Amino acid sequence: MKRFKQYIRNWKLTPGRRALLLLIYLVITLLLPNFVLAYTELYNGWSIIAGWLIPAGAYLLANMFTRRVGITTMCMIPVIVLCAFQIVLLYIYGNSVIAADMFINLMTTNPEEASELLTNLWPPIIIVCVIYGPLLVEAFIQVRRKMRLSVENHNRVVHVGYGMLAAGMLFLIPAYRTTPGSVVLNEIFPVNVIYNFNIAVSEELHVKNYRQTSKQFKYNAVRENKPSKREIYVLVIGEASRAANWELYGYSRETNPRLKRRDDVCLFKNVITQSNTTHKSVPLFLSSIGTDQHRDLYYRKGLAALFNEVGFKTYFLSNQSPQGAMVDNLAKEADEVVYIGSPRHDMQLLRMMRRIIETDKKNNLLFILHCYGSHFSYHQRYPREFAQFQPDNNVTIQPQNVEMIRNAYDNSIVYTDYFLDSTITYLNSLDACSALLYCSDHGEDIFDDERGRFLHASPTTTYYQLHVASLAWFSRAFSAVYPEKVEAAKEHRWSPATTHAMFHTIADMASIECNFIDHKVSLVSDKFDESAPRFYLNDHNEAVPLNRRIGITDLDVYQFAIHGIRFDNE
Repeated sequence: MKRFKQYIRNWKLTPGRRALLLLIYLVITLLLPNFVLAYTELYNGWSIIAGWLIPAGAYLLANMFTRRVGITTMCMIPVIVLCAFQIVLLYIYGNSVIAADMFINLMTTNPEEASELLTNLWPPIIIVCVIYGPLLVEAFIQVRRKMRLSVENHNRVVHVGYGMLAAGMLFLIPAYRTTPGSVVLNEIFPVNVIYNFNIAVSEELHVKNYRQTSKQFKYNAVRENKPSKREIYVLVIGEASRAANWELYGYSRETNPRLKRRDDVCLFKNVITQSNTTHKSVPLFLSSIGTDQHRDLYYRKGLAALFNEVGFKTYFLSNQSPQGAMVDNLAKEADEVVYIGSPRHDMQLLRMMRRIIETDKKNNLLFILHCYGSHFSYHQRYPREFAQFQPDNNVTIQPQNVEMIRNAYDNSIVYTDYFLDSTITYLNSLDACSALLYCSDHGEDIFDDERGRFLHASPTTTYYQLHVASLAWFSRAFSAVYPEKVEAAKEHRWSPATTHAMFHTIADMASIECNFIDHKVSLVSDKFDESAPRFYLNDHNEAVPLNRRIGITDLDVYQFAIHGIRFDNE
């Protein structure tokens, strides 16, 4: 004990020891995501230990070729950025590694959306600055002063690094025997994140090449039983509008005061999204492909091209900005594309559609309206006169602010109710055979339970992100010409469907026929197959059954049950 005290009194923070402390600080901070993920994810014990030892060994061996830890730290900035990103996402979602979809979101989110989110995320941003800021400052100082490890400590670091890496490899043997799939690619941070980044890059290349890969595609579509009147069909793509907060789906608040008074709206109560991300969900609305045909998305044209083939004039009107995503490619196939700017309230879409209809009184028309709906930040999605639930202040994303956050979200639903009712009222005033189909692209988490989850696009999903609002409306002229389609829609109010049905339903409404239209998934067809399994497109673009394997828990199964939806507990 006396020797230890004497050692402490004589200990001096030499440059070599300062470099060693920086190395220890570096390794610990880089391992923080691994420690947290070991708690939040369903990894087995072998994977957890391998997930600590292998990265720790690799970080130590990063100093193999230099004794200057400051330089090593600067070279590790890309890994530090991944760690910071991972911590922010864990703060928002409570679990999951950085997914491929997250990288695509970064590449496709416009600056306006990003700024709205970041201004409400200062707590986790402060956390990562406190963790990694001092690390980078000290590294910069050591680079300037050319501090380095002693030869003895450098050799020890290399030997320990080799030992930890070898031990981690040994733990991989039982990990692979007890875990399906690749442990290294799926469960070891940051290897799994780098793997997901490669998937995202691959998808972006497919998006960029779409015009070339789909150039020769044709539907060879035909129409039968055309009505005598002019036709107008409207597909309204909602944004982040979860069924749980619609009064029409049993929500306790009055969020649908206008639609609930209509007797000409057919509500589809059992629609599940194919993806909880906009950049994947919306293209699946606009393409004929099934969830298990994702690769074909880049080789087939979309809904606008289909309607163009049979003589419709097509319009894609969006309240969102161009994002460089697949939806932009499918939008450009319309005869005219209009992106509406600030303040991005959805009634702007109706005003634009009215101007077009009043100008073009000759052609049959298809309108695809891409809403901003209930996209965060919620309080900016509606004019102040629709602030029915208050307070609805713009607040930071924290559980203690859930009342104001939910008030703002519910107000956005009230505004969507107004927009849809106004659109239907306008279409009803026209002397045309018309129909409208609405569906949200995905739902949203709003600190709904003890999981404390918020937003959407997480690799593991929830009931709130899956169950979406969807409805159809038919004009009197349409009902007179196609009574069987209207009757089929009414019969399918509770039919188990996914957003895959939207393309086929709107095409079936217009009586378009081709080999790529499937009446078994059309909600206006008496051939709809209620026994068909439903699939979800996971983060690696694999079609997986809608069961617990996509992250569903007992909390979600309960929510499905109280909303009258049978869920596969497998």
